[in-house]
Amino acid sequence: GKRGEDLACEELERRGYAIVARRVRVRSGELDIVARDGETLVFVEVKARASHAFGTAAEAVTPMKQQRLMRLATEYMWRHHLQDCPCRFDVVSIHFDAGAPEVEIIRNAFDG
Repeated sequence: GKRGEDLACEELERRGYAIVARRVRVRSGELDIVARDGETLVFVEVKARASHAFGTAAEAVTPMKQQRLMRLATEYMWRHHLQDCPCRFDVVSIHFDAGAPEVEIIRNAFDG
């Protein structure tokens, strides 16, 4: 939810990303975070979990979810005339079971 996205944005900014938009609605769904890492447009999927009991948060980004994210990103890029902009997909995995939240950024998590 929002707390996970807030933590993700804080960590992304700490690592030099510029947040472009959050919770971006496009016709077929919602993108969690759109950011820039230098010249690269980064579509960030945030996955937060209370514990590791059912696997890692990143494992929740299934191949089907990846396909959906690619469609949403394509729609975003067309809408904003960014077809020639390099882009990638990152996943921010957050776990809350170790006391302080454990935030991991997986760069280029899958090919788009």
